[in-house]
Amino acid sequence: MAAPLSDGERRKQISVRGIAGLGDVAEVRKSFNRHLHFTLVKDRNVATPRDYYFALAHTVRDHLVGRWIRTQQHYYERDPKRIYYLSLEFYMGRTLQNTMVNLGLQNACDEAIYQLGLDLEELEEIEEDAGLGNGGLGRLAACFLDSMATLGLAAYGYGIRYEFGIFNQKIVDGWQVEEADDWLRYGNPWEKARPEYMLPVHFYGRVDHTPEGVKWIDTQVVLAMPYDTPVPGYKNNTVNTMRLWSAKAPNDFNLQEFNVGDYIEAVLDRNLAENISRVLYPNDNFFEGKELRLKQEYFVVAATLQDIIRRFKSSKFGCRDPVRTCFETFPDKVAIQLNDTHPALSIPELMRILVDVEKVDWEKAWEITKRTCAYTNHTVLPEALERWPVSMFEKLLPRHLEIIYALNQMHLDRVAALYPGDIDRLRRMSVIEEGDCKRINMAHLCVIGSHAVNGVARIHSDIVKNSVFKDFYELEPEKFQNKTNGITPRRWLLLCNPGLADVIAEKIGEGFITDLSQLKKLLNFINNETFIRDVAKVKQENKLKFAAYLEEQYKVKINPSSMFDVQVKRIHEYKRQLLNCLHAITLYNRIRSDPSKSFVPRTIMIGGKAAPGYHMAKMIIKLITSIGEVINNDPYVGDKLKVIFLENYRVSLAEKVIPAADLSQQISTAGTEASGTGNMKFMVNGALTIGTMDGANVEMAEEAGEENLFIFGMRVEDVEALDRQGYNAQEYYERLPELRQAVDQISSGFFSPRDPGCFKDMVNMLMYHDRFKVFADYEAYIKCQGQVDRLFMDPREWTRKVIRNIACSGKFSSDRTIMEYAQEIWGVEPSATKIPPPNLPRD
Repeated sequence: MAAPLSDGERRKQISVRGIAGLGDVAEVRKSFNRHLHFTLVKDRNVATPRDYYFALAHTVRDHLVGRWIRTQQHYYERDPKRIYYLSLEFYMGRTLQNTMVNLGLQNACDEAIYQLGLDLEELEEIEEDAGLGNGGLGRLAACFLDSMATLGLAAYGYGIRYEFGIFNQKIVDGWQVEEADDWLRYGNPWEKARPEYMLPVHFYGRVDHTPEGVKWIDTQVVLAMPYDTPVPGYKNNTVNTMRLWSAKAPNDFNLQEFNVGDYIEAVLDRNLAENISRVLYPNDNFFEGKELRLKQEYFVVAATLQDIIRRFKSSKFGCRDPVRTCFETFPDKVAIQLNDTHPALSIPELMRILVDVEKVDWEKAWEITKRTCAYTNHTVLPEALERWPVSMFEKLLPRHLEIIYALNQMHLDRVAALYPGDIDRLRRMSVIEEGDCKRINMAHLCVIGSHAVNGVARIHSDIVKNSVFKDFYELEPEKFQNKTNGITPRRWLLLCNPGLADVIAEKIGEGFITDLSQLKKLLNFINNETFIRDVAKVKQENKLKFAAYLEEQYKVKINPSSMFDVQVKRIHEYKRQLLNCLHAITLYNRIRSDPSKSFVPRTIMIGGKAAPGYHMAKMIIKLITSIGEVINNDPYVGDKLKVIFLENYRVSLAEKVIPAADLSQQISTAGTEASGTGNMKFMVNGALTIGTMDGANVEMAEEAGEENLFIFGMRVEDVEALDRQGYNAQEYYERLPELRQAVDQISSGFFSPRDPGCFKDMVNMLMYHDRFKVFADYEAYIKCQGQVDRLFMDPREWTRKVIRNIACSGKFSSDRTIMEYAQEIWGVEPSATKIPPPNLPRD
């Protein structure tokens, strides 16, 4: 089997990244050397690899800055409606290569670095991932920023600059161990601190109702320091801004509370304020009602809204004087998108500013707020819904509690007028949930305070309308929309799979990079033998490269001609990694019972992080590693089957594994995965999907034809029917011998000989408390995996299906998603105007 191409060989091939001009290469070399000698090394004689990385990052950043300033000037001159994407998570990954791709600099940098005797890929590996997100929600926000810049929208991402992002995962003795992710340890070359825009954020205190209006007084102040990161569009010279806030204690923080003797103690106490931006809560699809988390949510909202209003009032570039004082036009100039309920406090905070500070009439303020805000729902799982105790609000945000009560009263009066006597409906629709502990339902607050509410895949949006917010949908059906998620083709095709991008570009040109629907043109080549061979060759090279990476990282030798069967995502019961485990055990048992029989060789790879407090998710990781331990060391199995847990799954690892995958597992219980975006990344990178009719899988099957995916298992209506009749796991256990054998092996300690009772809890859950009905789909899943095997044995037919999937993946671009948000929610049109680069005069 041919060895993977080296970077040098790849450089000589045709590339969609463009041919490097000699002038560009010389300029990059000169800039690189300048940064290396004057910015970084100065008085040291020897440069380290990290110095080289920073020199290159600064070189690339130089190309951003002029475009960044020019873009902002362009916006101030034209004064467009601005889009504010508020998210507690931005899962950005690495920035260097993405910036080179979007600025069209990659070949020039590659050549310059090569001439200097260095390796570009090795330098790229030095960069830390910016892991400021948990999973899908945070990565979606990152893709959206890329698309908004590429579509020329005046858009801003606002979030928190966590000092520690999502933890680094280590596997020790088969168990997940968390390590703090000190991603800022060596500095971050992509951000610019903006202390001149530092803003105060208030907490605690009390509310004073005076004749002049309401005042929130005696508060504790924390300062929000902004750090700006440039977000370049693809080759259009637009560079937008992601502004992340960091918490700083004011200089007098707590000093007045102490006598002089306790000065040291008072200064040390500054940490209390600065803890707000210390660490990302590592929960995905799970609500943790901690006061610090509520502080984070208000912190980002309060700082961002002050910033939005400052920018609205002074619309001239570099000008700080208010030009606008009337808020009538606010919704025409400002759109705020709430990424889930985490920034829900934007609604009462905007009301507070308009009514208490700007003295806008209450009804008018409410109309402005609703026209400005829009809400994206990301989950239907009840444990994920944010429901804050009223008592916590009363202490931390007393004025906001008053405002929420008043808004809720207005809302309930309206419902009561429309449905007289329907007390139960009032209870269901209230923002305040009565009970032992009174709670604020943040999703209800978002729905009443927004002009648009959207789900993130068609099936999910239907569930939102028909069940989660059914009463609200009946009240205001025009509010509810669907916006199927997407991924950016720049990072998830061009950057991570240049080989595939090249063979596509050779056939249909480069237009697909900004218009992914052009991939449809590949349908003309579905029977083209050369194209089939080229696509298969790229996949094989990606597999060889990833196999070499695994061997180096995990000291495990895998068969690169085996099927790479991949499930990478957060570890969660609803995502059903356990179903995957049962299949692995079933395959193992079949091989053991007849080792001479021919089997399709498989390498099953499962990766993902478990929330540190999620016991069952951590047990699932232990089970995967334990199964791997037994299977990978069984001489009867050889290289027919391997089970590998991919440690510390993150954006930069996704960029390696996704292009190498043959099979993508998207096997959540129907009706639980809102959309999924990993499924889209695999599809565009030429993996076939085995999955349930859940989330965006439904639309993927619709686009490519259900016969071109491996669809199995219960549909949403089957799950509902099973719920009504009562799910009995025992029945499947008794009826299916292979399932019983696998469960008994887990239960008896076959996979955990040193601790035979290790998985007792898990088996008990599967048998008696399984909300996600793993056994109910087992039989259909195993059968479907048999179809996967049969097709994999016919490489030409497999690759034809792969090409069809790639050709039909155009809908799943975040450019299309953002185009729909822009036109149908924000009321703005994308702009194809290319801003002149800094070296050319402006219009």
